[in-house]
This record gives sequence, structure tokens and C-alpha cells, in this order.
Amino acid sequence: MSDKARSHSSKNRIKSIVLVSLFTAMIAVCSFVSVPSAVPFTLQTLGVFTALAVLGGKRGTICIALYVFIGLVGVPVFSGFSGGLGHLSGATGGFVLGFIICGFCYWIITKIFGNKTAVKVIGLLTGLLICYLFGTIWYTAFYLKAFNPSEFLTTLKVCVLPFIIPDLVKLCVAIIIDRKIPQSVR
Repeated sequence: MSDKARSHSSKNRIKSIVLVSLFTAMIAVCSFVSVPSAVPFTLQTLGVFTALAVLGGKRGTICIALYVFIGLVGVPVFSGFSGGLGHLSGATGGFVLGFIICGFCYWIITKIFGNKTAVKVIGLLTGLLICYLFGTIWYTAFYLKAFNPSEFLTTLKVCVLPFIIPDLVKLCVAIIIDRKIPQSVR
């Protein structure tokens, strides 16, 4: 490999590290922003969606995994300025861990079908649905300590239904942000 190629490869690696770090921090900042409503929600999913849409499946999923790891070791990056294993093993831990699954899902879909806007939207929607499913199963099985269909439906009504429209809005905002960021940044 020539010196020029090595230098270019090194610059790309540094650029990737910087972007992953910035978007990981963005997810953390978004998790601190709470929007008051009948059921308050954070902008955490906006950060997740934006990282995936802008950086792509691989780097976006790395951002999400890094964010979850940082929170797992106790840095207060989760909603309500919380962190640690206790948060991840609590009621909403399945939804936070579901972000990683969302990332992998998005990564697979965009790897197979490309990076067109419609594919990105389908990838994010599919990932969100899987995140909802994983989080709901987590909540009913581990938090309620009983898994039965009626509890699952009740959990869907409480933990998912109020967040569908806000999450769809956040998904649209992430796609708009993605389309506005110049290709050179990526």
C-alpha cells in the first residue's frame, strides 16, 4: 500500500471515529431532552434514527452499542440522567437494548436493498417495530415477572401506543436531517 493510500485510509478511520463519537454523544443529549405530554417522551429515538440514517447501518449501530455500553458502565446517559445496570434491567431496559436490535435490522435492510430514502424509512420502521416488540416482551417477562397475552396487550397499550406518533415524527425528522447533511460529511 502506498503512503498516499495509507494516509487516506488513516484519515477515513479518524473521520469514522470522530463521527461515531459525535453521534453517540448526540444520542445521549437527545435522551436528556424530555418533551412533556400526557405520557412524557424523550428525543432518544431521534438520536438513534439520525445516527443510523446519516452514518449508515454499521457505524450507526456502533454508535448505539457504544451509547448503551457507556450507560451500562454507569455514565448517566439514559433518560432522567440515569445509567448503570439497574436502568438496563428495569422496566424500560428492553427498549434501550432494543435500539441495538433496531440498528442491526436497519443495517441488514440497507445492506441488502441499498441506501435510497424509501429503503432507509422501511429499515427504520422495521427496526422500530422490532424495538417495540423486544421492549414489550422485556417489560412483561422481566418487569412484571409474568408473561401472558393479556399482560402483553396491556403493556403494548401503555408502553408503545402513546409513543407511535411521536416516534414516527422523529423518524421523519431524522430522514430530513439525513437529506440535509452534505455527502462530504459522511
